[in-house]
Amino acid sequence: MIRLFTRASVIVFLGLLGQTAGAAAQGYTAFDFLRIPMNARAAALGNTHLTLRNDPTLLFSNPGAISSLEGPAASVGFLKHLLDVNAGYAVYAQEWEDIGWVSAGVTYLNYGSFDETDKFGNMTGATFGASDLALSLGYGNKIENLHYGAALKIIYSYIEEYSASGLALDAGVSYYLPEQQMVLAASVLNGGMQLSSYGADAEDLPLDVRIGIGKKLEHLPLNVMLNFHKLNEDGSLGDRFSNFSLGGEFDMSDSFKARIGYYNEMRRELKIGNTAKLAGFSGGFGLLIAGYMVDYAYTSLGEIGALHRFAITTSF
Repeated sequence: MIRLFTRASVIVFLGLLGQTAGAAAQGYTAFDFLRIPMNARAAALGNTHLTLRNDPTLLFSNPGAISSLEGPAASVGFLKHLLDVNAGYAVYAQEWEDIGWVSAGVTYLNYGSFDETDKFGNMTGATFGASDLALSLGYGNKIENLHYGAALKIIYSYIEEYSASGLALDAGVSYYLPEQQMVLAASVLNGGMQLSSYGADAEDLPLDVRIGIGKKLEHLPLNVMLNFHKLNEDGSLGDRFSNFSLGGEFDMSDSFKARIGYYNEMRRELKIGNTAKLAGFSGGFGLLIAGYMVDYAYTSLGEIGALHRFAITTSF
């Protein structure tokens, strides 16, 4: 049986991973893996994903934009995190006649294997695992250019024989101005509660209120996006709006997109001394091959290392 000393060490380790993914600096919350942008396209844009259109992975960042899809679509992705930690997602969305758009998705984070020790730190010869999982079921519809929707999310986490669970609701809106080629959007993510916890007291979920604007430039094949994250957190107005991200997607051709992004909070949190190197900067591309969009993203964590994400998206 896992000892309390080992269990506490694992929880600290999971919290540190959450910090590298953009978790709140004010303190650890339950299920911080929900903050991680699993999708390669979103990550390449610096987690600036709120105002995109026609992308099934919007279920995870703005379910209000699910109805911007042009047809049934699916996407799967994989994230190579630090150490032996891996993560990924799968999502599918389609329109039901006279009902609206319905989407289902799953995200997971697997922390690999840990060596079990007793309370003195001696190896027992056994190993155990730890993992997080979230199942989402979303609905979206539209009234002319206004898209709206929500997603119910069931969350489960375990460490060896211990587990925690939660229930959350994501909701969002997206308004498209076709003449200006502009999108205004807002979402509220992870609004809910723990149903069961690792400790005696339930913890808060990583609630995140976001707003964003996206604009496709008239004379350049470039879509520029600006998102503000965690507007619900304590602090001055300036502090709240310092949690911003910028992204740019270049349409190089009908089959190739180049992407670049910057996430200000990540750069601030990963600064060591007077330098952060390239922490907070990201980039990637999307390549259309035989009807499948293959996406790759590179995210710099500065001195800590880098994250690599891959995804495949298709429509039917």
